[in-house]
Amino acid sequence: MKPLLPLILLLLLPLKGIASDKADPDPWESFNRSMFTFNEWLDTYIAKPVAQGYRYVMPSVADKGVTNFFSNLGELENTVNNLLQLKFEGAGVSIGRFALNSTVGWFGLVDVATHAGIYERDEDFGQTLGYWGVSSGPYVMLPVFGPSTLRDTAGRVGDFYTPSPLDYDPMAEELHPDTRMGMTGVNIVDKRADLLAAERVVFGDDKYIFIRDAYLQTREFEVNDGVVSDPFADSMDDFEDLPE
Repeated sequence: MKPLLPLILLLLLPLKGIASDKADPDPWESFNRSMFTFNEWLDTYIAKPVAQGYRYVMPSVADKGVTNFFSNLGELENTVNNLLQLKFEGAGVSIGRFALNSTVGWFGLVDVATHAGIYERDEDFGQTLGYWGVSSGPYVMLPVFGPSTLRDTAGRVGDFYTPSPLDYDPMAEELHPDTRMGMTGVNIVDKRADLLAAERVVFGDDKYIFIRDAYLQTREFEVNDGVVSDPFADSMDDFEDLPE
């Protein structure tokens, strides 16, 4: 970890006392809707056209290779957060995936590990905070970055300071700062291009509400490793208690 991370963790401790109001997870809705409108404008006139152009000129095989490459770089982040959550098996899987894809998979361009049945154990610092009992806090729409919560916003800071394989690659140290920035830009465009098809699943009269609810439910699922409450199942238990 970078030297600042322990200080960041210390600053985040007060978040543990912030409860998430299930009845009103979005107390800052007015602000969030303003940021959502701004992000929609930014996406409509900048991000989406660039992503569409990228998808048009990039062969599908090359596009998949770029996605795999950046996903492979993220395995170190997965490893660190699996360790912080005491998920040692998951950390081993992440290390194994990185080693396999970085060698046999031609520096991560080919996801050999997934084809071999070794699936990604995706973890981030927001999930790590949730594992240790930090409540999600209110929903917040970040400018540019999009949907988040107070906990996940703090988690982004931890993710930023999580080491990258580029930090330890002697060849990567010679990269010009503009080259590093260019790699970050390609990663962002590639991720946006991968989301073009997902736009079709967004439905309903209020796109803001759909995205907010989908994000909160997805994050609850991820933080709890798929173990979430099922209100429908609880109601069925009540019916089972009724006399025949």
